[in-house]
Amino acid sequence: MALPTAPDAPCVIGNQILIRGTLVGEEDLVVEGRIEGAITLAGHLIVAEAGVIEANLDVDSVEVRGEVIGDISAARSITIQQGARVQGNVRAPRVIINDGARFRGSIEMKVDLPEDLAKVLARGH
Repeated sequence: MALPTAPDAPCVIGNQILIRGTLVGEEDLVVEGRIEGAITLAGHLIVAEAGVIEANLDVDSVEVRGEVIGDISAARSITIQQGARVQGNVRAPRVIINDGARFRGSIEMKVDLPEDLAKVLARGH
């Protein structure tokens, strides 16, 4: 029997759930529990205040409110909210670290410049 869900509602991993292994998906996901392993997600990931992830993340975008221990790679953006804790290297075109967040690692941001600006900079002007 399928449970009714709201259209476009994210999948939620509850605070009493522990997952060990590889998690792969194409939906938005909210983690209120704990995940240990690796996450590959073609959607938006939210690590809730009580959520703990010990895994390398390869996601479309992520918002960390809880704790992440591992490297994060995002196609669009990484946001680390006030009170969040991240330990690991992060890589995304857009990285936001809010006041009060704790972060230990390195940041890599690849920015594609508009073609005209790239040409000017290449000429040294």
